[in-house]
Amino acid sequence: MVKSCVDTDLLIVDANFPGGNIIVDNIEGDTVFLRPDQRDSLKWWFYWYFRVRGAAGRTVKFQFTDKNPIGTQGPAFSTDGGHRWMWLGPQSAQDSSFTYVFDRQSREVRFCFSIPYLEADLYQFLGKYSDNLYLTVRELCRTRKGRSVERLHAGKINEEPKYRVLLTARHHACEMIASYALEGFLESILSNTPVGHWFQNNVEVLAVPFMDKDGVEDGDQGKHRRPHDHNQDYISDSIYPSVRAMKQFVPQWSEMKLKVVLDLHCPYIRGKYNELIYLVGSSDPAIWRQQQEFAAILESVREGPLPYSAKSSLAFGSGWNTDANYGKYKSYSRWGGEQPGACLATTIEIPYANAGTSIVTTDNARAFGRDLAIALRRYLENSAE
Repeated sequence: MVKSCVDTDLLIVDANFPGGNIIVDNIEGDTVFLRPDQRDSLKWWFYWYFRVRGAAGRTVKFQFTDKNPIGTQGPAFSTDGGHRWMWLGPQSAQDSSFTYVFDRQSREVRFCFSIPYLEADLYQFLGKYSDNLYLTVRELCRTRKGRSVERLHAGKINEEPKYRVLLTARHHACEMIASYALEGFLESILSNTPVGHWFQNNVEVLAVPFMDKDGVEDGDQGKHRRPHDHNQDYISDSIYPSVRAMKQFVPQWSEMKLKVVLDLHCPYIRGKYNELIYLVGSSDPAIWRQQQEFAAILESVREGPLPYSAKSSLAFGSGWNTDANYGKYKSYSRWGGEQPGACLATTIEIPYANAGTSIVTTDNARAFGRDLAIALRRYLENSAE
């Protein structure tokens, strides 16, 4: 896909790389006028990711020309081609613009709404476990554009497990922080620790890191995709290959041992419900009770720096979590709760930039994923009593 690229007086602003997204309207002196590329989104969304070259020694203002797509910590930025990221901070932003002072030696700086996570990041993570006996990498399907959708099996994968768990992320392509939590969860399962050993002896986890793989790599918003997005596709006539493959594979794989279905998401850009971690309550009273039980366990065992309170769970009928929001579609977590044997099925929302007063980083998002693993062990142990 050709991304927007503008070259004015050697200042080059473009998104021609995996995950890139920007439309540059104009460059006037040291001010760049730009906006997120909405592509096939039915509603405005806020994902953007671009790079700047040829700006050494300059102070450049980036002015968004539509709604304000800058998060609570300003943009994330990288000076090494997207390997390491930092927050520029809220002081860098004013209304719908931010300003950056480029070092005199600067060759390229990347800016993103949050901290990106792409296929290359997944394979860097998997490379650390290439000889781990408790992980295997397979393929769920191929996307419309021919990309591989990875299907990971972790834990007790060489013998029949006591429990099975299904874990997914990126039903909405832009929700990148969820991927770091997924990494942390898998780290725990594969680790030489008491938690890791318990999973390796009891649980097979099936994880799909990128449900919308094309959207992630192409830099799409993914949310509100026309005619509907991946998380709305769990209906009788699913249109996305990954959803069709999920619906076909899971029932034969689970063998009535699937107990927990977790879907990791990120919420809206800012404001109420969007700056804290929370579970999205089910309309099914039995599953809602299990969600409340799991939430209480998660709060009690949390060791990582990101705050979490069981009281933050968004009950069905509250806020945006209503029948009107779902309409005629069925979400992944609702479909998961319908699987034979499943006791707990939930969406977990993890903020893009701050959780309460804590700034979200890749490290503490992974730490939250490890907390999820600890909580899940306790939940499954309790369910067996």
